[in-house]
Amino acid sequence: MKFNNRKETGIIPSIYIIVVAVFITNAFASVEIKYDDVPFNYSSLIPNGIAILVAIYIFIVGKTFEFDSDGETINFKSNGVLVSQFMHYREQRTEVPKSKLKNFKIENYFFYKRLHIYIHSRNSRGYRHYKYNITFLTGKKIKALEMSLAKILEKNKARA
Repeated sequence: MKFNNRKETGIIPSIYIIVVAVFITNAFASVEIKYDDVPFNYSSLIPNGIAILVAIYIFIVGKTFEFDSDGETINFKSNGVLVSQFMHYREQRTEVPKSKLKNFKIENYFFYKRLHIYIHSRNSRGYRHYKYNITFLTGKKIKALEMSLAKILEKNKARA
């Protein structure tokens, strides 16, 4: 099975531009209010604070995710969205044989979803732990990911 979330993350740069425009517009409006005879109050900074929080959330969550379980290996790839055409600044890539997958877990918070993968390590320390942001995967793709990984785990348990 092979899929990605490029279609869902295509809107992120537009949202980021709108948030930056709101921040700049409100900053100029705050400066204009400050130079009037009206005393400065901090309530004009609330929209800027909200815009900064939304921008930080979009930056943290805005990642593409690619999954490929065709063949003998499982491939996971995650990359940032905003400047990913120019440089791979937040790239995370894992390619492992299917037989080394030991467990997985999907955490579903209200605004954030994360995939945890546990891979059997070569040394005797146990497992390697990888985390991937899957917030912008649709519900169908998350279920397909879960079913694919569960199927691989069943085959691994049957072999052991």
